[in-house]
Amino acid sequence: MVTAAKTVSQVAMHMSVAFAVMYVATGSLALGGVAAVVEPICNVMLLPLHDKMWERIRARVDARKANAASSSANSNMQAV
Repeated sequence: MVTAAKTVSQVAMHMSVAFAVMYVATGSLALGGVAAVVEPICNVMLLPLHDKMWERIRARVDARKANAASSSANSNMQAV
């Protein structure tokens, strides 16, 4: 229940900010309304792409760390 309320709150906040920014920039209630609807839709469509990009970055960082640890372990074994 709390998660759903938080999600609704975040959507409302996004829509309010989009409306306010567009209204201040243009003085138009209509353009503010359009921005309030379009901005959350764009966020919903782009968020999965953003998450995938960061998953790939995390995987690369983890792979580099694993390679560095493996190289370090191999160097230590050869020195013995």
